[in-house]
Amino acid sequence: MSIFTHGRRATLAGAVSLVLLSACGTDSSSDDDDSGGDAGGVFPVTVEHTYGKAEIPEEPQRVVSLGYTEQDAILAFGVVPVAVRYAFGPEDDVFFPWADAAAGDAEPEIMPRTEVDFEAVAAMEPDLIMAVTAGLTEEEYDTLSQIAPTVVEPEGFKAFGTPWQEQTLITGRALGQEDRAEELVAEVEARFEDARADFPQLDGRTFTLSGTSYEGEYPFHASEDTRSRFFVDLGMTVRPELDEIAGEEFYGTVSREEARQLEADVLLFQSGSPEERAGIEGDPVLSALPAVEEGRAVFIEGADYDALQFVSVLSLPYLLDSLLPKLADVVG
Repeated sequence: MSIFTHGRRATLAGAVSLVLLSACGTDSSSDDDDSGGDAGGVFPVTVEHTYGKAEIPEEPQRVVSLGYTEQDAILAFGVVPVAVRYAFGPEDDVFFPWADAAAGDAEPEIMPRTEVDFEAVAAMEPDLIMAVTAGLTEEEYDTLSQIAPTVVEPEGFKAFGTPWQEQTLITGRALGQEDRAEELVAEVEARFEDARADFPQLDGRTFTLSGTSYEGEYPFHASEDTRSRFFVDLGMTVRPELDEIAGEEFYGTVSREEARQLEADVLLFQSGSPEERAGIEGDPVLSALPAVEEGRAVFIEGADYDALQFVSVLSLPYLLDSLLPKLADVVG
């Protein structure tokens, strides 16, 4: 379904005191860190978000990337985080191909995917915690904000539902590079405009973004999901019936008996491994869908799969170059 749909709640009892004790007496400055920009003159800055606001007194030198795909938005500004939260992929490498150049030879601490380890975060001695894609509860946020200024998703967006544009802008503000953030957004949006002009056959086409079944249910992503927006920005649409099923969530499911609800002009299967692809291809229900039988199904796998999970200012240009021609070929 999605790498973010699993429940994750940290045990907070006593955590605040432990965290503050861990952070006590530490020096958060580091001469060896590369902040990647000349932003010192704009501080202090205030960043508003869904749980209030973060007051950042000076240019951050030690940034913790706590969101599951947070590192891309930080790297885009020439800032290399001192710690990155693991999401998926190689467990010893949290930088993906489109971000390798920006990351250089950095080797940040890798934090676990499951629960937020407050003591581990404090041990990083951060002066900024970026958590736009972390899906934090307000209680978790309150704990983290006592360690360092913490930025979560902007107000008005669901957890894991912040568009890449908004994430880029809020990250740029936190790092003192608002002008650069606007430039980055404009550059990638221009790439999408070019793509729509080059591939007009995608305009108005329906799509369903799905994947492997879970306990007899088939998942799909709604229009407001960050991954779905990649295709929406190319002029494509999710069928209204599916958005209605998803309701307030960024994804939904249909039963095996209702699998034909997945039917669309293009059926997209996210496949995170050869085993997942084999499971989809061997499913008799999915194989019987007209989109599959008529060759209108596309597997999103390998680096394309990874890039689609990030949907970042760094991964989107890569995805446009790699996935768009395959998609247009099927539609054409």
